[in-house]
Amino acid sequence: MKLTLKIWRQENAKAKGRFETYQLDNISSDCSFLEMLDILNEQLVNDQVKLPVDTISFDHDCREGICGMCSLYINGRPHGPEQGTTVCQLHMRHFKDGDTITIEPWRAGPFPVVKDLMVDRLAFDKIIQAGGFTSVSTGGVPDANAIPIRKEDADLAMDAAACIGCGACVAACKNASAMLFVAAKVSQFALLPQGKIEAKERVHAMVAKMDELGFGNCSNTYACEAECPKNISVENIARMNREYFSQAVTKADRKQNGGGAG
Repeated sequence: MKLTLKIWRQENAKAKGRFETYQLDNISSDCSFLEMLDILNEQLVNDQVKLPVDTISFDHDCREGICGMCSLYINGRPHGPEQGTTVCQLHMRHFKDGDTITIEPWRAGPFPVVKDLMVDRLAFDKIIQAGGFTSVSTGGVPDANAIPIRKEDADLAMDAAACIGCGACVAACKNASAMLFVAAKVSQFALLPQGKIEAKERVHAMVAKMDELGFGNCSNTYACEAECPKNISVENIARMNREYFSQAVTKADRKQNGGGAG
């Protein structure tokens, strides 16, 4: 395959970025998208004798669709043209010979550019930290049936826990909302008995941190669900809203009854 790549280059968050064009020949259709970028970087290294050029910086780690590091905007879509697929799982057979492919980093204020296609997603870690911990001790190796959980709830919690925190939901949303990510992290605990103790404090703290970090409001366009590589459902957002309003009502009742705002 012969490809034309238009790749965003940017030294850091404060520098002015620009697109640069690169040509690649003889790319196998069996090659993964990240392997294709590896080939391009190898070509740039080999060409440095003629023309010094920095290699292209991009995030990657497991390359198995688990870690969420491969956050690229490809031809106007987070993670590229295939639904339910991360960039590292995307193969060049989904493109055509002679195609022009435009590659960009996530575009969101809370995700500043580190360099080129890499962005800083520390904001997600801060939201998780704001959620605190679960105080229920399950021991070293608890028996599988020690804490009864309805299969439906267990399945929903597992579906929510599948979120890999890649940020595609933020990149897809016109308001750069992190609602789907936060909702998935809230749901995976809210659905299980171990997460009930701190449930109300957790949702309030995580939503407050999300707002503090500058993520936008939910746009209700479902773009987040459509572009999520793990197919996280927007039903989790509805569940998070219920948890949040339940916490707000509880705080109001405590204040009215003189019980404080704990």
